[in-house]
Amino acid sequence: MNVLVAGIGNLFLGDDGFGPEVARRLIAEGPVPDGVRIVDYGIRGMHLAYDILDGVDLLVLIDALPGLGTPGELVVLEVGPEDVGPGFIDAHAMTPGTILGVLTRIGGTLPPTYVVGCRVDVLDEAVGLTPRVEAAVPRAMAAVRTLISPASVGRH
Repeated sequence: MNVLVAGIGNLFLGDDGFGPEVARRLIAEGPVPDGVRIVDYGIRGMHLAYDILDGVDLLVLIDALPGLGTPGELVVLEVGPEDVGPGFIDAHAMTPGTILGVLTRIGGTLPPTYVVGCRVDVLDEAVGLTPRVEAAVPRAMAAVRTLISPASVGRH
């Protein structure tokens, strides 16, 4: 099984760097199960879309979740084709929804997909996570490990 774990976000916008930070820590942690790739995509949404086209059986996106909720709250969501709009290419706003929407427009199929997201505190120009979002990083890592464990992968 080919599993892709993708950290998404802009590390120059405070808590938006959550996804890349979790991905970097998972990579630094060491070996992952066979067939699993962990990549810090940052703001390279089209690169992610093309990598999915190469064949992914399970996709785990790690991202900051702006909007309602308590900063630092961790959310794990399953995303299906019915959750994805058409997606329009915008070099400055490639959200996970946009990336997945573009995927279908360029001939791809959405694999089973999960989002491990964290409610954010600050999305201003700044490098580094706020304390509440930083505290969610280990919990996000644990959630990703559960999703990509050999026992879990067989159920998707």
